[in-house]
Amino acid sequence: MMQATLRSTGRIAALCATLCLATEVAADWIGDARSKMGTSVEVQFWHEDAEEGARLLEAAMAEFDRIEAAMSTYSADSEITRVNADAAFGPMVISEDLYEVVAQSLEVSRLSDGAFDITYESVGHLYALRDRVRPDDAAIAEKLPAIDHRHVVLDHDARTIAFTVPGVRINVGGIAKGWACERVVDLLRDAGVEHALVSAGGDTRLLGDRRGQPWLVGIRDPDDAAGVVTRLALVDEAISTSGDYERYFDEDGVRYHHILDPATGRPTEGIRSVTVIGPDGTITDALSTTLFVLGPERGMALLDDLPAYDAVFIEAGHVVRLSSGLASR
Repeated sequence: MMQATLRSTGRIAALCATLCLATEVAADWIGDARSKMGTSVEVQFWHEDAEEGARLLEAAMAEFDRIEAAMSTYSADSEITRVNADAAFGPMVISEDLYEVVAQSLEVSRLSDGAFDITYESVGHLYALRDRVRPDDAAIAEKLPAIDHRHVVLDHDARTIAFTVPGVRINVGGIAKGWACERVVDLLRDAGVEHALVSAGGDTRLLGDRRGQPWLVGIRDPDDAAGVVTRLALVDEAISTSGDYERYFDEDGVRYHHILDPATGRPTEGIRSVTVIGPDGTITDALSTTLFVLGPERGMALLDDLPAYDAVFIEAGHVVRLSSGLASR
């Protein structure tokens, strides 16, 4: 009887060892990179269950798709396309997501005295960088009065948007990718994930650390897609980079890129890239564009009022400037 018991005990021990080994093997990094939101998006996270992790990965990618379907100006039937067509004729009820993104955009506009302005699209739609098309001075002058964030009116209780003058168009490309990364991280966190990296183009949101080690995130060299100016060790933070190398063409010694100064309707000059680090990816995304427009001096002054956020400026000639908080880190 005791011999049988010992044999049973041995089987149980072997079974436990097998199950423990299977569990250990199943626990792993799960992730993928796909083309979405006009760029490459990546999701990677640690999960104990490979099957559940695969389901979460698809849910994360679907969240990117859902947000893109609402906020892409390249889609003829997106929510923001309908807003641009009809909001000048009266208030329109919009989704909670688009309302929140526009509301946060307007807050950054007020904070930056208009350096960040989603109505830049009123002129911005005249540029077709892939086709090397830019508007002439007369076309810019005609559309420029429509660039003003104060033309966009939100009603919180009714959740509506309206434009006060005709010709206004909005584009949330300078904030929506950061917003999307935050929403995907929320989805993963709610599912119990503690370690994750979510990125969309130049925007990355980190959840926790890399299982005992910080995440290492590089800031690319504006003149070398494979080069890195520096790497930052980050934990549970967001990091966003805006650069003049993302979408552009050069003509007669001038670089025409996608970051427009709302005051002029023309691409900014002198700054090659700006990287912002902070606790919220929506804000780091908007601030990287804002500081690109403001430049180092005015940008650093703005950051003095935002102690949770830091920045790296790369100017022409590879001059690198760090905000005071980052320099101390």
